Amino acid sequence: MLQQYLKLLDNPFEIFKRADTLREETVGSEVTYVVNRNINFTDICVNRCKFCSFSNRRKYKLTLEEIEEKVREAVDYGCTEVCIQGGLLPDADLEFYKSILNSVREVSEDIHIHAFSPMEIYHAAKNSVMDSRDVIKELKNAGLNSIPGTAAEILDDRIRKQICPQKISTQEWIDVIVSAHEEGIPTTATMMYGHIESWEDRINHLNTIKKIQQSTGGFTEFIPLPFMWKNNELGKIAKGSSGFEDLLVIAISRIILHPEITNIQASWVKLGTKLVQAALFTGANDVGGTLMEENISKLAGSSSGEFLSIEELRQIIERAGREPRQRDTVYNIINEK
Repeated sequence: MLQQYLKLLDNPFEIFKRADTLREETVGSEVTYVVNRNINFTDICVNRCKFCSFSNRRKYKLTLEEIEEKVREAVDYGCTEVCIQGGLLPDADLEFYKSILNSVREVSEDIHIHAFSPMEIYHAAKNSVMDSRDVIKELKNAGLNSIPGTAAEILDDRIRKQICPQKISTQEWIDVIVSAHEEGIPTTATMMYGHIESWEDRINHLNTIKKIQQSTGGFTEFIPLPFMWKNNELGKIAKGSSGFEDLLVIAISRIILHPEITNIQASWVKLGTKLVQAALFTGANDVGGTLMEENISKLAGSSSGEFLSIEELRQIIERAGREPRQRDTVYNIINEK
């Protein structure tokens, strides 16, 4: 299969056509978005990933009261989700992460908490001398609803040792993800591409995601994330992907992950709004969320902004000739008034 996909890349427009056909057959003309807010609670981090432009720049840490205020603002705006991630504080353990969940629940019992990457789960487990699965169970009991499948980067230890040597291994990432799925916690899946990896590495990564989904069914979506090269060490040797390559990644993702994963997201904050519109014709059916506050991509050089209103997201979709639909985190369509 690897050689088949590599050969398919020789004919990019055939890939685009096939991906768009699969998208049409799977989800029709509807394009989804979520009304959410990002909360990056700290940039202090014990890891030194070579692609990161976020960690230890300001050395800030939000108080629980500040987190609660951000959640209140999100609820007032109409957000159905808060996405919470941060750097790895040296002593952050299970109780620390539970305190964040408790703070959110002090404000809202209903808002969906999409929080804590597999790296954060692993870090909490290590600091608490616990198994990652037990940490997931405790976080679920404290109000965690789903987990972002970040920290995946490229699921190949040869590459990980070069770009993020202190991060969890491929198998450790898989173990956390599978444990979450088996405990009833859905996750997203991601891939950060456009640095030192090859097309073969990308395809192998996608096949790993596909195999997990065949086993657990716990992924809600796949999000390709182009490497943002400014203000980080890796950017000295890798300048990221072209827009055409971004569209190819989305298309090959749709083809390889079909039919196991229905939803392929084109991130407006990474790609920009116009390229996102093009991606809706190469396999993508989701444009992400309002975000309200986005720090990580911004510090790495993204110029697409930190927030798009509901009206702006809908216009982006409509101007591409598609039907906008608001969704929740797990892709239930929300009835619009």
